[in-house]
Amino acid sequence: MPELLFLTQRIPYPPIKGEKIRPLQILRLLCERYVVHLGSLIDDPADWQHVPEIQKLCGETYFASLNPTVARATCLRGLLSGEPLSVLYFFNRGLSRWVEGVLARRHPEAAFVCSSAMAQYLLDRPNRPPRIVMDFADVDSDKWRQYAQRHRGPKRWIFRRESQLLLAFDRRIGRDFDASTFVSPAEASLFKKVAPEIADKTHFVNSGVDAAYFSPERGYETPYLGNHPVVVFIGTMNYWPNVDAASWFAAEMLPRLREAIPDLQFFIVGSHPNAQVRELASRPGVTVTGRVADVRPYLAHATAAVVPLRVAGGVQNKVLEAMAMAKPVVASSRALAGLVPEVAGCALAAEDPDGFVLAVHRVVEDGEAKSAALALRSRQAILRFYNWRRNLAAFLPLLGQRDEVPA
Repeated sequence: MPELLFLTQRIPYPPIKGEKIRPLQILRLLCERYVVHLGSLIDDPADWQHVPEIQKLCGETYFASLNPTVARATCLRGLLSGEPLSVLYFFNRGLSRWVEGVLARRHPEAAFVCSSAMAQYLLDRPNRPPRIVMDFADVDSDKWRQYAQRHRGPKRWIFRRESQLLLAFDRRIGRDFDASTFVSPAEASLFKKVAPEIADKTHFVNSGVDAAYFSPERGYETPYLGNHPVVVFIGTMNYWPNVDAASWFAAEMLPRLREAIPDLQFFIVGSHPNAQVRELASRPGVTVTGRVADVRPYLAHATAAVVPLRVAGGVQNKVLEAMAMAKPVVASSRALAGLVPEVAGCALAAEDPDGFVLAVHRVVEDGEAKSAALALRSRQAILRFYNWRRNLAAFLPLLGQRDEVPA
C-alpha cells in the first residue's frame, strides 16, 4: 500500500469534540487506502490512555506531550518575532524531528494535515511528500477577528494581531500545498474571499455524524432528577465561544424563561468547565456537570438543545448530534451557518434573548408530541446530508486517488 503522513494537533480520540471527531473519521478512511504514519500532540493527560486505539490503525506514530501552561508562556515570544501565537503554541521539537525522520525513512507519497498550526512541520522541507492536502476545517483567522470584536484592552489587540498574522500564514499554506479544504461551503467561500489568489485550490468537504451512535432508538437512563423540562448545552467548557454562549443564556434567557416555566432546568454538559462556567451553577436552575462518560442520555431526556453561540465558525457538532438524536434545537444563526439549508431549516433560529425565550417557550409548551414531527425531520435530514463516508470520499481525488469508497 502507498504511505501517507497524517498530522493533527490533538490525538483524534476519543471523538468527543470537533478537533477530534473529524480527524478520526478522515484517519479511518485513509487507513483503508494507505499505510498512515500519524503525528500529533496530547495536551490532556487523560488522553494518553487512548494512544493504543490510534496505534492499532497506523504504521509509525509519534505523540508529543503539550503542557498548556508552558505552551501559553513560550508562544508569547511570537509577540517579538512576528509569528502567530497559535502556531508557536503547537510547535514541538520532538515531533519536528520525528516528521523529518519519517520523510527520510518512509518517503510517503502524500500528506494530510489537520489544522493550519500543523502545517509548520512540512513547510520548507525539501523532501516533503509530492502531494499535500491541508484541511483547515474552519477559517480560524476569522474566529480571532470575532474574538477581537468581543473583547477590550490588550486582549482585543492580541486577538486582532492573531487574526491578521494567522490569515497571512494560512494564505502561505494555501499557496504552498496542493489543496485547502474546509468543513462547509460557507467556510470555503469565506476563505476564497480573504485569499482570492488560491481560490482554485480551495474546496469544501462536508463533515458527518455517527447517526447509529447518536440514535434516539437506543435506550438511555435519564440523568435528570424529577420530571422537569430541561434545556441542555453541550461543549468543551473552557473554549471561549462555549463559555460565552452558556453564560449569555444563563444570564439573559434563563431567568425570563423560569418566570413562565418555574421548574425549567438548564444543564451545561462538557469537560473542563472554567471558573466562569462553574460560577453559573450558583444560579437558580443551572447545573454544571463537568466531564460525563456519555452525552447521549443528556440529549435523549432533554426537552431541547440550545446553541446560543455568538462567536462561531464551521459546523457545530453539537447541533448535528442533537438533530441525529431527534431533539429540537434552538440555535443562533452563527451556530447554523455551516449547515446545508435542508438541515439548518430543521432548527429553531434565534438571534437575541427575545428570540431564544420565545423559541424555548414554544418547544416546552408544545410538548414532546408536537415536537416529534420536527425532530423526526431533523434526523432524516441528518441521515441524508451528513453521512461520513459519503462526504469524506471527496478527499480521495484531492490526494490523487479514485473517489469510490466501499460502503
